[in-house]
Amino acid sequence: MRLQMYRGKWAAVWTEGGTTRRVSLRTDDRGIATRRLEDLKRQAAGEPEIIGQIMEVYLADRRVTVARPDRLEDAWKALRSTFEDLRPNQVTRELCRSYTEKRRAAGRAEGTINKELAILRAGIRWSDPNTPAVFELPPPSPPRERYLTREEYRLLLDAAGAPHLKLFIVLALATGGRASAILELTWSRVDFKRELVRLATGEQRRKGRATVPMTMAAREALEEAEKAAVTPWVIEYAGGKIGSVKKAFSRAVKKAGLKNVSPHVLRHTAAVWMAEAGVPMSEIAQYLGHSDSRLTERVYARFSPSYLRNAASALEV
Repeated sequence: MRLQMYRGKWAAVWTEGGTTRRVSLRTDDRGIATRRLEDLKRQAAGEPEIIGQIMEVYLADRRVTVARPDRLEDAWKALRSTFEDLRPNQVTRELCRSYTEKRRAAGRAEGTINKELAILRAGIRWSDPNTPAVFELPPPSPPRERYLTREEYRLLLDAAGAPHLKLFIVLALATGGRASAILELTWSRVDFKRELVRLATGEQRRKGRATVPMTMAAREALEEAEKAAVTPWVIEYAGGKIGSVKKAFSRAVKKAGLKNVSPHVLRHTAAVWMAEAGVPMSEIAQYLGHSDSRLTERVYARFSPSYLRNAASALEV
């Protein structure tokens, strides 16, 4: 078995009974292709892979295909001690339950545990869609309930203090974007002429990154920030790009007298305010960058003033 480039992708090529055979390795990265070739050789020899080997190849592939591979790798760090040396046919419901209980005892939330096991399942099924592994995941976390009232938002904004944090808060609400998208926003993607903010970089598909109109508050804040800008990044501090606002944000939350407010609550708040204003779920989905409006419906439909009104009217007596 050897590597050969075929139509822009690496393939495994070998001769069998005088006939040349070829199987695509589904990558143009030689390093990944080499590892997949070794996996094929082990399979051909009848040697089943252990999960550690499967996840190594899966994560290598995802490093070049997803926006935040570090999240997958962090999940695998938690999973490794339990699953690394097992083979897929040794993954059972009982083992998943045992892992869930161990993570609960360590103080991990149900949603976190669900995501970890979902990543393990994705990796194993990516390697073999017909895997004998059997999974059981805890239920995902219920939809978020915490969002800001307009008064709470004003309190938070007043407590922000630092200009970069105030700008972050304004943009987080006005764009409905994730914190990572806002911190990576560059001035080249702020279009004052058309009054648009493009959160996506255009390099690859990024979860939840849409192009949205500027609100009046966002435009004013952006125009003011642009005058003092010294870097390509919209959110900057001390002449450099900011990696996280969590600590500064937490201080502002405490100063404002609020509780249970993270940067992500601003994205949730934006969606709730739109729903309360009667904005159609399909528009909210586009604003948030959701690929499927059913997710938007599940989380935000209940905030709409027309939610189930037609159903309730059928029960009038």
